[in-house]
Amino acid sequence: MVASRHLGSSSSRKILLDNGLGLTPPMGWNSWNHFHCQINEKIVKETADALVSTGLAQLGYVYVNIDDCWGESKRDQQGNLVANKTTFPSGIKALADYVHSKGLKLGIYADAGLKTCTGKVAGSLGREEQDAKTFASWGVDYLKYDNCYNNDEKPTTRYKAMSVALKKTGRPIFFSMCEWGDMRPALWGADVGNSWRTTDDISDSWESMLKVADVNEMYADYAKPGVGMAPLLLGCDVRSLSNETMQIISNEEVIAINQDSLGAQARKVRMEGQRDIWAGPLSGDRVVLLFVNRKPWKSSMTAHWDDIGIEPTNRAVEARDVWERRTLSEPFQDKLTADVDPHACKLYVLTSIP
Repeated sequence: MVASRHLGSSSSRKILLDNGLGLTPPMGWNSWNHFHCQINEKIVKETADALVSTGLAQLGYVYVNIDDCWGESKRDQQGNLVANKTTFPSGIKALADYVHSKGLKLGIYADAGLKTCTGKVAGSLGREEQDAKTFASWGVDYLKYDNCYNNDEKPTTRYKAMSVALKKTGRPIFFSMCEWGDMRPALWGADVGNSWRTTDDISDSWESMLKVADVNEMYADYAKPGVGMAPLLLGCDVRSLSNETMQIISNEEVIAINQDSLGAQARKVRMEGQRDIWAGPLSGDRVVLLFVNRKPWKSSMTAHWDDIGIEPTNRAVEARDVWERRTLSEPFQDKLTADVDPHACKLYVLTSIP
């Protein structure tokens, strides 16, 4: 089975920043969506504990990322960033040591401007080398770098400065560029960061998720997190996961798609009204297929082999329903049809039958 030209291939995959990181998308947790500025070292430690106790860490969720509001608005006498004395009294290095003791990695947040987006923490613009050294000395493993209060300086310059500074520290630090997509970082970010944000914030709603996916489609490189090879960063309170949430985020087959060694992102290959079909190549000469039904009612959807890149088009394939974790009983030839519930999706891995 061959995934044809319009799905891309390993040869068309972008090469990321050469720091040994980001060969597959990072997995873990970020504090912002749930906690915003109500974050402290106790929550971070308990989150690290929960990632381990729930088994999520073993599945690959290893980054524990602190977002905005962790630090003071003013630097110390040496000009160094300092942790908030009330919410992080032990300091970031002690917190990193704790997270590392659990077999996890610590991430932190900074801004390529004069201050962070909330205005609560000093920014890193013009202080890139000093702050990169600070992060490395603390044992930071991941940096989310935001875009507020930037003096209208070009992001290509500001993000490059931090990228160079991080590399000079000698410590491998995953560099997540939170540039919002203003200057199309998908076109220049590969040499600068390990990942780059391409849209505004995503919120906890169906409409927000679809809007982000549509904007990303402009570059034909980004899609839903699993098939789109996007970072899998949980934004919930990991200490109190519902059974339903746990079932979704611990699906090893979805994770395997996201972490596939080929690293080729799925693309939208057909759109019919409010029904989308995404497909992309996987390692082992397989194809991932995603049906997305935006409609408020159930809809029948069909993917034809010539749409999703399977050659020859009369090839018989086996279909694995990833969400239901079962292989469909009959082989499929030429096409696959499924009924998709309203505001829902169907996800398959297709494998050639010899």
